[in-house]
Amino acid sequence: MGHKVHPYGFRLGVTRTWTAKWYHDKEYTALLTEDIAVRALVEKRLANASVSGIEIERNFGQVTVTVHTAKPGIVIGKGGQNVEILRQQITALTKRKVKLEIKEIRQPELDAYLVAMNISQQLSRRIAFKKAMKQSIQRSMKAGAKGVKIMVSGRLGGAEMSRREWDREGRIPLGTLRADISYGQVHAHTTYGRIGVKVWIYRGDVQPVRAPAPAALAAGQGA
Repeated sequence: MGHKVHPYGFRLGVTRTWTAKWYHDKEYTALLTEDIAVRALVEKRLANASVSGIEIERNFGQVTVTVHTAKPGIVIGKGGQNVEILRQQITALTKRKVKLEIKEIRQPELDAYLVAMNISQQLSRRIAFKKAMKQSIQRSMKAGAKGVKIMVSGRLGGAEMSRREWDREGRIPLGTLRADISYGQVHAHTTYGRIGVKVWIYRGDVQPVRAPAPAALAAGQGA
């Protein structure tokens, strides 16, 4: 049996943090449902803006929604018009004060979700999957990635039987906690069925951030 672990869940609390930062005892279910609705709204509204991730933070009746996008111009709109409409829609959804932040992804070639989305769009346009994979790997490696792995599975090229194909270049140390692995999974909707696209990009090592030992404990260890 294979033991497949999500690269983000595996690193939570070590080199990666949560995408939803809040805690509640009694209203947990309601707030979680609200989070899912906010994410669905943002993804629907900004479908063409290359949105890679959405972070939600709650504190004292305020909700801070951070949108990571490769095309901030589309998100902001003319004179900030689109951002204001989106903020009003999220406010109507949460019934709380909403602060909306836009963060630009400077190198979309090193973001696995955006790479996977690009490949899925190419597959939907009937571009050969091997060509799409090769080109994406070359672009990511040129942008500075230390390793890239891409896997596609489904009725590739309209074949009767579904299969799985993958390509890799460089190192992908999935078992190393300090490795900065970007992971993305997207479904390509084609005329002959759905094709799954998975991308792993290794961007180098990150030193785990840990709380320093108390002075007394350090002194005790020294003794």
